[in-house]
Amino acid sequence: MSDQSTPFAADQFPPLPDGFEEMEPDSTFRFACHPGVPCFNRCCHDLVLPLTPYDVMKLCRYLGMDGESFLERYTTVRTFPETGFPLPFLNMDDVETLPCPFVGPEGCSVYAARPAACRSYPLGRGSRLGRQGVEERHFLMREPHCRGFSGTQEWTPLRWREDQGLQPYNAFNDRYMRLMCMVSATGKPLEPQLATLALLCLYQLDAFRALIEEKKLFAHVDIPAQRAEDVLFDDEATLRFGLDWLELVIFGQCPGLNRRTA
Repeated sequence: MSDQSTPFAADQFPPLPDGFEEMEPDSTFRFACHPGVPCFNRCCHDLVLPLTPYDVMKLCRYLGMDGESFLERYTTVRTFPETGFPLPFLNMDDVETLPCPFVGPEGCSVYAARPAACRSYPLGRGSRLGRQGVEERHFLMREPHCRGFSGTQEWTPLRWREDQGLQPYNAFNDRYMRLMCMVSATGKPLEPQLATLALLCLYQLDAFRALIEEKKLFAHVDIPAQRAEDVLFDDEATLRFGLDWLELVIFGQCPGLNRRTA
């Protein structure tokens, strides 16, 4: 499976590769994936699969792992060249067919927490910041081996997105995309120290919570008591705060988080 649903945008949408079909909001397609499809599990091998912060958060929660342990065991961390932000890629198992580490004969062992790219397939999504906010496009990936298109159930991009539970993934990914676009606009990638902080705030939520308490970060911002409590106990709240904190550190201001004045 080729991952084309990573939600990080350039200044404009690039041309679609051959075999990819642009989808309008009301366009329809037929697709079904299940153990009875001859190619079942084939798309779960030899992947180039970047993981977003929300992907890693969900997988860590499902597996009962902390972020640092997950990244070390399952990923190779690279960076976005234009921004310097960290980008973990899921490692394939080191056997001949290079399977995903979470796939077995019966399917995906982390299906309930599978990454956005897996949920979205065969529908790809691209997003970018436009004058009216986040702009998105959808497209179909018709890979030669896939027999899922012989299914009878009909979908639109919106119905597929709802059925696959993509709404929170897209919301968090778009927030991250906004921050990266802001950094990209400066023309200066993150310095190594900030890149390390980004990895901590976005992909190592347990360690970030420990840092919040150790460095008393809440003392430096105006934050409602309920939000502060949520940040220390709820992963999604921690990730939201991490995104806001990074923006505040990098740019000195953030609409969702204000510095506390003396």
